[in-house]
Amino acid sequence: MDVARPDLARKKKLRQGLYAGAAAVVVILITAGVSQLQPAAPRVDADTVFIDTVQRGPMVREVRGTGTLVPETIRWIPAVTDGTVEQIVIRPGATIEPGTVILELSNPVLEQEALEAQLNLDAAEARFTTRRVEVERALLEQRSTLASTEAQLLSARLQAEADRELASQGLVSTIQLRQSEAREQEYGTRLELERERLQMATETVDEQLAVEQAEVDRLRTLHELRLQQVDALRVRAGMHGVLQQVPLDEGQRVTTGTNLARVGDPTLLKAELRIAETQARDVQIGQRALVDTRNGVIPGHVTRIDPAVENGTVTVDVALDGELPRGARPDLTVDGTIELERLEDVVFVGRPVFGQEDSVVSLFRLQ
Repeated sequence: MDVARPDLARKKKLRQGLYAGAAAVVVILITAGVSQLQPAAPRVDADTVFIDTVQRGPMVREVRGTGTLVPETIRWIPAVTDGTVEQIVIRPGATIEPGTVILELSNPVLEQEALEAQLNLDAAEARFTTRRVEVERALLEQRSTLASTEAQLLSARLQAEADRELASQGLVSTIQLRQSEAREQEYGTRLELERERLQMATETVDEQLAVEQAEVDRLRTLHELRLQQVDALRVRAGMHGVLQQVPLDEGQRVTTGTNLARVGDPTLLKAELRIAETQARDVQIGQRALVDTRNGVIPGHVTRIDPAVENGTVTVDVALDGELPRGARPDLTVDGTIELERLEDVVFVGRPVFGQEDSVVSLFRLQ
């Protein structure tokens, strides 16, 4: 038969209580120990973070932008008259001289007007020549009349002197003497009038020809204009350089003022950089810059800042102070750096990609 043993039950409960107490003490000790530990530093992949060293010393503030090389001297050649593109003589990229013909236009109406202007000018010059001959003939007739009057005066004067001599001897009547003296006086007066008439005719030759001369000048100017317009149908470069653009096709109709070609001087280039509008506020004229053509770096300085914003960027012109590297040509893509200011003895670190001016970003110290 079973015999109850109360002492074993008490020992078992006591043992369980001791185990529970010991476990509680262990948990408390572990919790207290863990609470005293410092948090472990986070770990990240080195390829996903930007690592830089804090430095002390001089620091340069600068902005960067991309752009292109463009000629400082650019000439757009406009059409001075309407016409049709007959032939494009040379293509972009060719070296040109001032007299190089780039393309040829045609305008039959203009050529007809030039011919009519020539014929009208010839007719006006013929009328002018005829009128000048008439004026010169009138001058000759006036000189002849003057010479005849002088001869008549001389004859009348001799007759009057003879009559006075005879009248003193009583051989000529007083009436005949007075008639001789009257003729002498008449021819003297007529001679003075003829001299004045000749002088006036001589002095007014230009005035007599003024109308015909004005018509000739007008038609000559019109004729020269038509010739210039016809000559302008052969479009010339007008400067030394390289042909950059001919935005036309043969057979295309153009009107007065249409840009026919663009010519630039490849030896004088500048960089047009596009700077983000948020960074362009500190850019000033005269600041130093570096232009990377991917075949060399050229020093320069800022010469112009576009007052307008286009597509979120501001165009900045940089004059190149150094020698152009090989391969530098118009429309070449370049990278530019503009130095805003140089700070001395400052503590600085590289800017993260997402960091912006006057903003706050989180940084971690690498251990």
